[in-house]
Amino acid sequence: MIPEGRHEIEHTVRAVLADVLGLTPERVAGFTADTPLFGALPELDSMAVAGVLTELEDRLGVLIEDDEVDGEMLESFGSLVAFAAGKALV
Repeated sequence: MIPEGRHEIEHTVRAVLADVLGLTPERVAGFTADTPLFGALPELDSMAVAGVLTELEDRLGVLIEDDEVDGEMLESFGSLVAFAAGKALV
């Protein structure tokens, strides 16, 4: 099911991070918009980024182009949610 609102997008991003990175749901539930991701989570290395993006594509029903991927979108949980919302809620 494709999420229809920002709350659903945030829930989906949390689920993807938990599933792909092997994080506990409790840990991911504690993420705020300012929680740093890439460079701060050892589980989120360059290989894991590809898995996260692929899973987001599948769950959100969107296509993420290579030229859309940059350090800013992975800087924090909030920036990743904003990116995903921008793709899915257009």
